[in-house]
Parts: sequence; C-alpha cells; structure tokens
Amino acid sequence: MALRWGIASAGKISNDFVAATKSLPSSEHQVVAVAARSLKSAQEFAKKLDIPKAYEGYRSLGEDKDVDVVYIGTLNPQHYEVAKLMLEHGKHVLCEKPFTINEKQTRELLELSKKTKLFLMEAVWSRCNPVYDELKKQIDSGIIGEVLYVNACFGFPLDNVDRLNVKEMGGSAVLDLGVYTLQFIQYVFRGLKPIEVAITGHLNKQNVDETAVAVLKYPGGRTGVATCSSRLQLDNVAVVIGTKGTIRVPQFWTPVKLETPNKTFEFDMPKSNAQFFFGNSIGLAFEAEEVRQCIKKGLIESPKITHAETLELAQLMDMIRLKIGNVFPEDS
Repeated sequence: MALRWGIASAGKISNDFVAATKSLPSSEHQVVAVAARSLKSAQEFAKKLDIPKAYEGYRSLGEDKDVDVVYIGTLNPQHYEVAKLMLEHGKHVLCEKPFTINEKQTRELLELSKKTKLFLMEAVWSRCNPVYDELKKQIDSGIIGEVLYVNACFGFPLDNVDRLNVKEMGGSAVLDLGVYTLQFIQYVFRGLKPIEVAITGHLNKQNVDETAVAVLKYPGGRTGVATCSSRLQLDNVAVVIGTKGTIRVPQFWTPVKLETPNKTFEFDMPKSNAQFFFGNSIGLAFEAEEVRQCIKKGLIESPKITHAETLELAQLMDMIRLKIGNVFPEDS
C-alpha cells in the first residue's frame, strides 16, 4: 500500500519535494493533499502538481484521515506548531530543517513523537544521498587513515532573501545554512560529542546572524570547522582529512561526486522532467523513500538522522546563534 503524503505549505521547497516524490512509484508514494495559510495558494499548488485536495490552514490537513505522513515546508518559526499539530492528530512527520527555532521546541517534539509512537524526522536530506553512504564506506576502509579534521563551508549572497535576514521570519544563516555544515561534521565524527566550541560571527542590521564560524574540538585530537554565510559566495566544499590523505565532497549538501586519493566516485540522480526551484532537488526522493522504509518497519526515527542527532544540532545552533547575538522571542 502506498504511503499517503500531505504537504504543509505551498512554497518552493514544498514544490520540489512533491515533484521529487512523484518520480517514485505511485504504488509506494502518493501525494493526496496540500494545505497553506491561503486557500488560493493551496488550490493553485494542487492544480499545478495534480494533488486531489487543497486546504486553507493546517488543521484540516491534520484531520484528513487519508493522510499518513505530513511533509512540513513552512517558514522556520512555524515548524514547531505545525509539527506538533500533526503529531497530535496521529500523523507521521517529516519536518524541514532547521527542525525548530531552538532546543526547547526540539525537545518537546521529540518527546511527543515518543509519547505518540509516531515517526518524526528532521529533513536533513543530505544523509539520504548515496554519496554519504560511499563516504562512510571510504572512511571505514582506512584509505585516508585516522580522520582528524573536517571542514565544511556553505555560503551564498542571499542579502535580499527575507527568510534568512528578517528576525520575525526566523532569519539566521546558522539555521538555514549552518545546519548543513554542522550535520556533515556530526556525520563524519558520528558517535562523538564536541568537548569545546569556539565561535565567532557577524550580525546584519536587523541583528540576524549573517556569517558564523564554529571550531569544534572533539576527543582524540579531532577538529571540525563549520563556516556559513548568507552574504558571501563560499567554495561550498566539505573536506575530510586523515593521517594518510584527503576526501573532498563538492556541493556536500546535495552531492553527486566524491573525490578520494585513488578515485573519484560519481553518482546519478533520479530522472524527472518536473520543474524544480533548487539544484538537485530530485534528490529529495531519497529522503521520501527513507521515510517510507522507516514507517514500514514501525520506527519512530530514522537511523540516518536520529532524534539524538537532531537534538545535538539544535543545541549547537542555539550555542552559535546566541553567542553571535541573534535572539528570538521563542528563546525566552
């Protein structure tokens, strides 16, 4: 039986998620409803992407008995309330990153998932990309020796994008871009916790972080460096350095290539003729299938991005954002 998806929000990332999901077999995935704050927006989205039902407001989506799981693509400040609503109405949830605004909200949702026994996953789609599986395989093979240093940087000139730069919209380079760099370091040093974090960065005129650098000290001489910027074009490459060599992952948030000392691995993305707003968004299909497999097995979390890892990411982002000086009303 197909997993029946509901979509919360009719924005660009929701468009890309639906388009990617439609590249999968309809016997396994079906998008059956969409909800938005405006009924007109929901109806236009539904017509464009051939979705049977459109709702004004998110409660109706939660009450729809034909929906098994809800993908949440709303603005950052709405993630918590919409995810909570869906879990309370018996829906599994895939919520876009950043999972919530802060650690407090993240803890509450994770506890609610455990209480309701419903699947809940932060949409760190990178973890579902086959390049990440190959990266782990290469590290485990010992080809670059003992890994002691990871550097991930992610930046674009996005000064004119309100959702990154306006506090009321949950603006934050750390939440929007830094989450990718932090999850990559977390993935490479999986199972280890940073024992010290050094932080620096800059705020824009609205006291929203626009640049952040965090140096994470791990046990055993290991170091991770995470850099993000919504003002500058960075090289957007992740580098993993061991005692015997280096692995490079270009475009590490949605990679198609892995460069090792001996070989360059290249991967094909699924094929689709659909319209996408963001690069390689067809890769969201990997994430959708991961959700289906987990729900099929009766899991409430994905082994690719566990609840514990989501909580750690929230803690790190709080630490970095607050140190730089971006404080949200939800933090009080």
